[in-house]
Amino acid sequence: MQVIRSRDNPMAKALAQLAHSARYRRKQGETVLDGVHLVGSYLQAVGRPIAVAVSETGIRHPEIARLLEHPFMPSASVLTDVLFAECASVTAPVGIAAIVSIPQPPLAGLRDEPCLVLENIQDPGNLGTLLRSAAAAGICHVLLSQGCTLAWAPRVLRAGQGAHFQLQLHENVSLSDWAQHYSGRLVGAVMHDARPYWELDLKGGVALVIGNEGAGITQPIQALLRERACIPMTPGVESLNAAVAGSVLLFERVRQQAL
Repeated sequence: MQVIRSRDNPMAKALAQLAHSARYRRKQGETVLDGVHLVGSYLQAVGRPIAVAVSETGIRHPEIARLLEHPFMPSASVLTDVLFAECASVTAPVGIAAIVSIPQPPLAGLRDEPCLVLENIQDPGNLGTLLRSAAAAGICHVLLSQGCTLAWAPRVLRAGQGAHFQLQLHENVSLSDWAQHYSGRLVGAVMHDARPYWELDLKGGVALVIGNEGAGITQPIQALLRERACIPMTPGVESLNAAVAGSVLLFERVRQQAL
C-alpha cells in the first residue's frame, strides 16, 4: 500500500483546495465530503464519487472499511494522518473524504412545483438546517438567491447531513426574474402586516420564502408575495432563527397536506 506523504501530491492538493477555497470549488464545479455519513449518503443516493481519500488510521476504521468495499467506490488514495488532517475541512476528521461533482439542475422547467426559496441566507448552519428540513418535509426544489452562502460548502454539507443529495438545489437565482414565470403562490415569512401561518393555505403549488437572518425578505421580493405569514411569539421575543422559522412553515405544509 503506497501512502501519500507530500502536500504537492495532486490528490492532497485537490482535497485541500476544495476544503478551504470557495473560488476553487466554483472553478472546478466540485466539492468535498468529509466523514462516513456524508460519503455513505452520497453512495446510496447518487452513486460513484470522482475520487476518495482515507487516512492511514481511517483505513482500519470498521465503517470506513465497509464503505471502501461498496461497488460504487473508486480505489482510495491513502494519506498519512497528518497530511489528511491538513487537507480536511473539519478539525477532527474521521478519516475518509470524497470529491464529488456539484449538480447543476435546470431551473427553466420549475413552473408551479412546491419549493423553498431562500434569499440572502448567510449562516452555513442555518442553510444546512433549512435544506435538511426541506428534504424531510418532502420539498424537492430549493432556490437560493445570489446573496446566499454557497450550498455545497463543507460547513453547509455537514449541517445538511445528506439532505443535499435528496434535493434539486438551484443556486445564484435572480428571484425577481424567476417569480415572473412561477404560476404558484409565493408565501413569505415576515414580521409585520401578516397573518398567522396556520391560517394560510400552504398546500399544492406554493413557494415558501425565507429571508436573511437579520434583514428578512427584501422589499422587491416582498412586493411579489401572494401571502405574508407570521409566526406569533410571546411578547418581548424579537424573532425566530431563520432555520427555525423556515422549518415551522415547511412542516405546517406537511400537516395541511396530511389532513
